[in-house]
Amino acid sequence: MYSDIRPYRDDEVAGVIETLVNNEEFQSSVAIYAMPRLSKIFPGLCRWLVKMSLKRRTHSLTKVHDIQLEAARYMYKLVKRSTDGFTYTGLNELDMSKPTLFISNHRDIALDPALINLALHEGGHTTLEIAIGDNLLSKPWISDVMRLNKSFIVKRSEKTKRAMLTASKKLSAYIHHTLNDNHQNVWIAQREGRAKDGNDTTNPAVLSMLLLNRKKPMPIGEYLEQLNIVPVSIAYEIDPCDQDKAKELAAIEATGSYEKAEHEDIRSITQGILGHKGRVNVAFGTVLQGDFEDTKAVAAAIDKQVISNYRLFDSNISAHAKLNGTGEVIDKLAKRLEGLDEAQQRWLLTMYANPVNAKANMK
Repeated sequence: MYSDIRPYRDDEVAGVIETLVNNEEFQSSVAIYAMPRLSKIFPGLCRWLVKMSLKRRTHSLTKVHDIQLEAARYMYKLVKRSTDGFTYTGLNELDMSKPTLFISNHRDIALDPALINLALHEGGHTTLEIAIGDNLLSKPWISDVMRLNKSFIVKRSEKTKRAMLTASKKLSAYIHHTLNDNHQNVWIAQREGRAKDGNDTTNPAVLSMLLLNRKKPMPIGEYLEQLNIVPVSIAYEIDPCDQDKAKELAAIEATGSYEKAEHEDIRSITQGILGHKGRVNVAFGTVLQGDFEDTKAVAAAIDKQVISNYRLFDSNISAHAKLNGTGEVIDKLAKRLEGLDEAQQRWLLTMYANPVNAKANMK
């Protein structure tokens, strides 16, 4: 029933890995990342070297759990290499015996759920099934990689309203099924697309999608109890993609639009993963409960937790002070401003300052 959107299962892993290992586009992508200079001069040789390496490294990966352990090892190395420390709070206070739908703010395409996964893995809990938009799956091999690592597909590119509604109903049913029948934790962002301006607000449309599977007489609060929603706040001291986000926001401000380059999202994923992030904190909230009248009320409850639990870093405080004329930016943030024009600099500072504003406005 869900074969077109669900993650791959254990009995599919070996076949999908074999297809990936023999896919030249996948080999080239790995080669460009692993051997950027050599791959330009000897692309064929580099593809062959990648293929041999992948065969050796993946021959023992026969189950989804094996891939998850490999991903965890990579994440530990990544955190050590690209952060000044990774911390998380609130997880020990949660009852993780019941599968949970984690709804977080969205700053980085790949790392947001990956860091929540790392915290869950350290705590000995079941990792996430991760919602990923089909707009990011520009190549079949990208879809394969993501679905091997417990991602399920959110269809956003359907051509008609009827098709979009059908896809949304299926997605809503799948999330409920995954939590309550498969007993898997799930992650979904609080909005479609990253909060590029630093304003972490929940889109009620996301909640409307989750409620499509609810039988109408059932109160909203009762159905949400079945989903066991926990809001999560993710804070990066430095956003590796901040300059690109600032340029995009400045372009929209100046012209009213912004045209993405081909495969820009994939480059953003790579930059977000590999770029230096300073300190990183993941704050787990508490289970969402209440008698909610509508999705706007649910969104407000999620926003309250996300904003109140968000950890402010020196980069946030100094950006806020600079914009308000009460101080200067710290050195590590000043470096992020280099090469940007005045409008772009203002937007970069704004994205760091907005979490400070959000906390102030919530009091």
